[in-house]
Amino acid sequence: MNLYIRYFDEEVLVYSVEEALEFLASLEDVEINDYIRLELEKFMSGSAMFPKHIKVNQRSFFIAIKTTATTMEEFKAKGANQAKPEKVGQKEALASYTKPQSGWYAAKITFKRVIVSAETQKCQYVDTPFVCKVKAESAQDCYDKVIAHLRNRQDIDPRSQYPSIKNQNFEFSFLG
Repeated sequence: MNLYIRYFDEEVLVYSVEEALEFLASLEDVEINDYIRLELEKFMSGSAMFPKHIKVNQRSFFIAIKTTATTMEEFKAKGANQAKPEKVGQKEALASYTKPQSGWYAAKITFKRVIVSAETQKCQYVDTPFVCKVKAESAQDCYDKVIAHLRNRQDIDPRSQYPSIKNQNFEFSFLG
């Protein structure tokens, strides 16, 4: 994976974090520090494919984009979105949610619960975990039942927000 780095009008396509740091160090306004080095290293070693904005000082930042392009011309021709690898197994993952498997499921969901302040009457969103066991026909049915239960509870504000079944804030396991 290569890196496209842009700082205002300056841009480069590099093949390693070290080359990116050399480019940034050559710029007048950028002073390389441990924060910049660590952020670039974490970004390159991580699985995230979206652009990363890294602060240079209080008012400016540079953009780093992972790409499979090997030249600047190829990157500009393909565009950043074309440079992303395809997601493998997405259809299989979605099918696993609806696969019929009747029985008990352990479910854990962390949702944004609306709490109204008594003094100010202003709303605040608070991450709230909810854990339960549900008898369901599939993982999708389990998710639907948990969300329906939370929406029907009188003590939960209807403005609360719930994650999708694919979100990391919803976990389930088939118990049998």
